[in-house]
Amino acid sequence: MATTAETDQPHWLQTALIGRRPKRTAVRIVVLIVVCFVWFRFVLLPIRVLGMSMMPAYKENRVNFVNRVAYLFHNPRRGDVVAIRTSGISVMYMKRIIGLPGETVAFHDGQAVINGKILDEPYLKYNCDWELPPKRLGPDEYYFVGDNRSMPEGDHEKGIATRWRIVGKVLL
Repeated sequence: MATTAETDQPHWLQTALIGRRPKRTAVRIVVLIVVCFVWFRFVLLPIRVLGMSMMPAYKENRVNFVNRVAYLFHNPRRGDVVAIRTSGISVMYMKRIIGLPGETVAFHDGQAVINGKILDEPYLKYNCDWELPPKRLGPDEYYFVGDNRSMPEGDHEKGIATRWRIVGKVLL
């Protein structure tokens, strides 16, 4: 015969699954769901790498996250890998910023030239032979390019993006 003390205690399986206080557990689950929704909707955005333009640092078909709040208190910096919105809400490029607002960007003998000086790019593993004339960036424009510059210049997505098109900084 079971005593009242034994019947008041929840079964061990119930305790393991929902705890001793089911209402408190339900509140925690709802809070966790809301926090995750806000976090992944407004702070971290998953992005899949398609193509070889950022190799070897970012391999094709891998998923990375974009920190959408990284530039709330400062502007993008040279060398940052960012997600750039092109057309539509889900179409983005993942590229590296090499030119900042007001600078002149060119390519000579495959090397990036910023304001007449060769840019040191230790992250590059593949050389190129690009020759591009100088382009002056506007007050709100950034020059972006991928790390894998072994492809012909015409096959590579690069160029100028305004600040509002930069979604955030890529993590990892």
